[in-house]
This record gives sequence, structure tokens and C-alpha cells, in this order.
Amino acid sequence: MRYLLAHDIGTSGDKATLFTEDGTAAASCLKSYPLYQDSPLTAEQDANDWWEAFRSSTLSLVRESGVDPEDIAAVSFSGQMMGCLPVDCEGRPLRRSIIWADQRSQEESDLIREKIDDDRFYKIVGHRNTPSYSIQKAMWIKKHERDIYDRTRAFLNAKDFIVLRLTGRFLTDPSDANSTDAFDLKNLKWSEEILEASGIDIAKMPEIVPSPTFVGNVKEDAAKACGLSVSTKVIMGAGDGVAANVGAGNVIPGSAYLCLGTSAWVASTATAPVFDRLKRSVTWAHAVPGLFSPNATMQYCCGTYDWFRNTIMTDEMKTAEKSGKSVHDMIREMAESSAPGSNGLIFLPHLLGERAPRWNPSVRGAYIGLNGMTKREDIVRSTFEGISYNLALNFDAVNQDGSIHEITLIGGGAKNDFWAQLLADMFGVPTVIPSETGDANSMGAAVIAGVGSGVFDGFDAVDRFIHIKKKFMPRPELTELYRKGKERFDKCYKAVEALY
Repeated sequence: MRYLLAHDIGTSGDKATLFTEDGTAAASCLKSYPLYQDSPLTAEQDANDWWEAFRSSTLSLVRESGVDPEDIAAVSFSGQMMGCLPVDCEGRPLRRSIIWADQRSQEESDLIREKIDDDRFYKIVGHRNTPSYSIQKAMWIKKHERDIYDRTRAFLNAKDFIVLRLTGRFLTDPSDANSTDAFDLKNLKWSEEILEASGIDIAKMPEIVPSPTFVGNVKEDAAKACGLSVSTKVIMGAGDGVAANVGAGNVIPGSAYLCLGTSAWVASTATAPVFDRLKRSVTWAHAVPGLFSPNATMQYCCGTYDWFRNTIMTDEMKTAEKSGKSVHDMIREMAESSAPGSNGLIFLPHLLGERAPRWNPSVRGAYIGLNGMTKREDIVRSTFEGISYNLALNFDAVNQDGSIHEITLIGGGAKNDFWAQLLADMFGVPTVIPSETGDANSMGAAVIAGVGSGVFDGFDAVDRFIHIKKKFMPRPELTELYRKGKERFDKCYKAVEALY
């Protein structure tokens, strides 16, 4: 039996999972690490914490599973994206990594905008010019920490640093290169135009190799540190959102998935970038060479549901605590007892501003259409419908050619059957729920490891990992009702936009 080692290097920790070649998770281990915030705009992590989490979790897996390290064919990665870690020629971190959540580089974003307008920028990289991305963070380092910039050999993302520690090579893949905001998406190379506008030397950017590339065997010192064999192959891997695309089974054009987490995103698979006229969506380079992943991300999805539960459903929470009943079941039952359309009530779910499709950080939430006949059940259902309307607009943005035939749901929200049926009705395509809804990142990394090491012949091997548990078919009469409701939802947003 050969094994594939997947590391999902996230914001809160590194989840290591050992998979068999038939797609079974044999063992898993999570090691956490801290986030450093000196102000509301800053967010940093220590790359040495990433390495220690990788080292200790790998060592624990190998020891506790009893697997012979010689039987671990390959290791690959899913990693947090849009970070900026400067390392020197020896691969040593020169400062903490400025991670995706950091927003300090607004001035740097504006400086790029003075040289490349937003439409042109979007058509180069497939993304907007915002402080969330890596190149703007590198510009901030150059301006405020010039000595560090001058000593930088390469700016890396999280998984790239682990690859460096394992192989000694300064590399990245197209998806993480895309997450720097300095990537030519059509030609899959660094954008000289954006780098020139940013003032960042192209020599400080790592070499780009495809996600399933075999980049070397584990070095002897690294193998001793983490319990691996020097025969274990290191496969480049992908950024977490793109690795999840693979783990959700979206490896052929027309496939799509929706991750229902604190934030949420709709992602599809296409043969070419999708440049939306309204710039609602972004496009990532896919982990499958030659493919792309159009994506539209909602700022606060299950986070909005959590707010609703904790703020408005306090009586139900107390009742659930006393009775032992699930508060989620109580909320679902109330939503089901209201008619589709919530008797005219519309909820705008923009509690933390909005990314796609609005790209408005200032807008806020609202219930619109309250009247003397409105019931609590209507408020509950409208909350689900409002979140789903926003997701449906994002679905429309990535499905402009109508090629998506069904959508896989993953994340915590995928456990709610009522919501899964509601989304099928709104999107007008079936929604399917895999038996494992929370491990797409790791499964994607394992599939990439298998393809890159030759254990698998192709990405269709993901079928070994995914087992569909439920399928919900759209009901045409409700799809039409929600099409009209979506138009009202859009009008309600435009009516309140000026208030913010």
C-alpha cells in the first residue's frame, strides 16, 4: 500500500492527513499556530511556526499510524494564499509573513492604480487591485522596511516556504502566483507590466511550476526532522481555494462547487479565464494544468447565520440547551414553516460589507418589507433566502455560459438539508452533498500528490475520494419564484446602497 501525505496549511493551523491510494483517510493530525495583530489593519504569522507545525504533525502521523515512511510516496500541499513572506538566499525568513487578512497596503494599491487602471488590471490578472494581495504587501515592505526588501531572495506563500524547507528550491505554482496580483493569467507567467508598476524586482519572485510538478525528494535533514524518507517525493501543490476545487471533484469544465463556510464562494472549472464585465468574479489558475477556476466569494455567509442564531434566536438557544434538542433543527423547522419567498420579506446579508457581487466594504445588512403580518418564521426563512440570493448572484457570475450542470456543496453549511434544497431551487441545478464535506482542501492536496508522483494517472482519481451522500433536485416552480425574488433582492440592495 502506498500513502499520500497532504498538508493543509491554513490560517489557524496545519492539518496533516495521510491517505491511502484508494482515497481513504488513514490518519490525521492538526497543529495550531498563532496570529499576530498589532492593529486592526495588520495580520501576520511566523513562518517558523508553519514549519514547526508541519514537522511535528508529520512526525506524529508517522509514529502513531505505524506507516513505514518508505511507503509514503509523496507529500503535497493546500496553503493559505495572498501572503507575503520575504526570505533570504539561504531560505531564512526575514520577517513575519504578512498574510491575506492584512489590509495595511491601501496606499500601495492606489499607487498601482495610478499607472494601471482597474479595468486593465483585471484583464491581466483576473482579480481586482486591493490590499489583500501579495504584491501590494511587498511594496509596503519595500517602502517601510527597505533593508529587508534589499536582502530578499524571494517573496513566498505558506506552502512555498515548506517546499523550500523540504527541497531547497524557491518555487510557487500558478494558483499562488495568481494570488500575488502580479500574474499574467492568460500566459501563466509573471506580469512584467504589473511588476514594473509596483516597483518590485521580478528576480525576487519565485519560479512558477504547475501544481502537480515533482520538485524533488525530501532532503536528508528535513526527512530526519519530520520522520519522512528521502525517497518521498515533494509535489508543488496549490493554494487552498484551488486545492479545494480538486478535492470537491471539480476537475473538468462545467463542474462547480460551493463552499459554505464563515465566508462562502462559488467556484467552477473552465477552459479559459472568465473576465466579467462588472468584475463581480475573479479567476484563479487551476491546479489542473490548462484549466481555470472562475470564483465569486461572499464576505460573510455562515458567519451571518451565526450572528442570526446568537442574536435573534436567543430564546430558541435557551430552549435547545434545556431540552437537549439541536437549535439548528429548531431554526430549520421554523424556516420550513414559512412559505417560499418569506411572505415578501427580503434580507440583505451584508453584515461585514460585501465582496462578490457588490465589492462594497461599506454596505450593511437590512430586513426590507416588514409589516404587521410578518411572523418570526418569515424572518428566519428570509435570512436563509437572503444569504442564498447573494450566492445565486455569484453563481450567475461564474456560470455566464450556462455550462454548470450541478454543484457540489462543502463546508459546515452543507450539513443543512433545507439549505441544500433551497440552493438547488435558487440555482436551478442539482446540488450534491459528499459524505465528507469538510476535507476538500486535504483531499485536493492528496490527489495533486498522487498525480505528480505517478501514483495516479490523472485527476479523475479524485473519484476514489468522493462519495456522494445526497442529491437535491431543483423544483421548476420554485426556481421561477426565486428568479423573481432575486430581482427584488437586487433592487433592494440598489435602493439602500446610497445610504452607505
